[in-house]
Amino acid sequence: MTDTFTGSRGREADTGIPWERAGDTGTGAPLRIALLGPLRASRDGQPLPLGPLKQRLVLAVLLTRPNAPVSLEELTDAVWPDDPPRTARKNLQVYVSTLRRVLDPDDLGRLHHGPGGYVLQLTAAECDSLRFDELARRGDAEVRAGAPDRAAPLYRRALDLWRHDPFSDLAARADVLRAAVERHRVRRLAVYEAWAEAQLETGEPAPVADTVDEMVSRHPLRERLRAAQLTALHRVGRRTEALAAYDDCRQQLSRELGLEPGAALQSAYRSLLDDVPRPRARGGAAGSRLLPPELADFTGRRRERWAVTAQLEREGGPPVLLTGPAGVGKTTLAVHVAHRLAARYPDGVVATRLCAEDGSARPWRSVLSELARALGCTERLPTDREEAATTWRSWLSVRRVLLLLDDAPDATALGPLLPPSGPSAALVTSRSRLPCLESAHRTELPPLSAEEALHLLGGIIGRTRLQAEYAAAERIATATGLLPLALRAGGNRLSVLRHMPLGQYADRLEHPLEALDELSSGGLGVRARLAGAWARLPGPARVTLNSLAALPGPAFSLRTAARVLGMDGQGAQRALEGLIDVGVLAPPSCPEVTAHRAADAERVRYELPWLTLLFAREQAAGAGTRC
Repeated sequence: MTDTFTGSRGREADTGIPWERAGDTGTGAPLRIALLGPLRASRDGQPLPLGPLKQRLVLAVLLTRPNAPVSLEELTDAVWPDDPPRTARKNLQVYVSTLRRVLDPDDLGRLHHGPGGYVLQLTAAECDSLRFDELARRGDAEVRAGAPDRAAPLYRRALDLWRHDPFSDLAARADVLRAAVERHRVRRLAVYEAWAEAQLETGEPAPVADTVDEMVSRHPLRERLRAAQLTALHRVGRRTEALAAYDDCRQQLSRELGLEPGAALQSAYRSLLDDVPRPRARGGAAGSRLLPPELADFTGRRRERWAVTAQLEREGGPPVLLTGPAGVGKTTLAVHVAHRLAARYPDGVVATRLCAEDGSARPWRSVLSELARALGCTERLPTDREEAATTWRSWLSVRRVLLLLDDAPDATALGPLLPPSGPSAALVTSRSRLPCLESAHRTELPPLSAEEALHLLGGIIGRTRLQAEYAAAERIATATGLLPLALRAGGNRLSVLRHMPLGQYADRLEHPLEALDELSSGGLGVRARLAGAWARLPGPARVTLNSLAALPGPAFSLRTAARVLGMDGQGAQRALEGLIDVGVLAPPSCPEVTAHRAADAERVRYELPWLTLLFAREQAAGAGTRC
């Protein structure tokens, strides 16, 4: 299970290793070793081969105590816990020698044998666990100096390094690794608690309220964590949830430990009962809260959620734009974030759609009048577009308002609505990347990960049913393209068809002519949503998709696209870029610098969403196009 904080910062190319660009030390290309998750290593962005299982176990044990000796006996016990062979010492020497060549090709003495055993020398710039400890120590120092506003970001950067439990691919094989995992878990929990307390001191409780429930589910009897939970929920206005959390903790402490809540937890509870009002940035009554309800089973999106939240927490920032194909969950994520940040915007949080049900753009005056009424703006809005925009921005300039502008068809529709630089903010969703919206901070929303998709599906159809046919559930998730809309449609259908084996439903979804028929449940018809998106596409984009319907599968190269489209390379490139601009196609999975050189024509890979390809085939067949 993925943890609350995942590596949301920079990643080494193609290695999956989250990393901050800390200053490198030593000579040669920079080494990176990540153990807060599956064990990985890279040099200058390229993955390093760590060898067979026993060799990786040796490295993992050395990493349980970097910069300190690890005895030959400890390594032997970890690699052969039951019956070491007579050649164990020789084998270990071979493993260490191979690791030395991989990790220290310049022979700088990074891995050497000394008194007490083998020592692997690493700096905080080279190992994520050491970087974690360094950032946490710096955060502790800022807390002691009375600077929680400087401590909170340091703690958060440390937590962002954590991808999963340490050595998650190896820990089950050695007691020494299991013990190391437990030490890291305890340390991470303490750092999370320190971050939560520092974050609450900054007056911004929403990030804590957004993440603390998952931590509490793992550590329900941790009173320091529970106190932070109560305080955060209280300060963002979720008082009922805070009361329920206290009662749950009190009962568990009594039932399992025979104890009453401690002083810190009781103090947070008394503040909750007293309902001490939170200070507001300006006087007056709280503004409107006109948002769609949150989905109770909101799943995943941690990295994108943090990226969007961080931008909206910066006063005076540009509009925040969430983009992605139809059905990927843009509105769901935007609503989730808006609910979490409501306390930060006391003058109002309001959502409105910028397109009508038929997909046509709503008139700007209709949208602006709706927003003004919702937020209590009594200013007379002129009939001239620019004058109305000026009046609107002037009214917003002295208020803290969050506008959720959903399903923007183009940048023109946003023009008169966006707030000025100041305390108000705008969160925009759009299928298009809106290249004309130059100042926007963009976050591309991809499909769910396989793990997130299965978690969502299990919440709909039941965990027991999913576990009983896990392989079939994986096939269902893959067949839906990992799109939340399609997963919900399929999950709802399975909830009704309780008798149907998951394998049988997976067979249907894997049949190209049946998949879209099967993904229909109430108002969640995937074909209808795709049809609406299709209708809004520019004519050239529809022509391009009609031609791409001839592709045998969703992944393809530029050269293949050129052949299918009947164009030369440059023409095909422009046609595909048109699909990227309108949000149908993700940018190619290759650095832009080399993306379209002739030598790389086959290496550049594009991928259409699977269900979009199926719908394009239907449209092409209806138009008489050969597929």
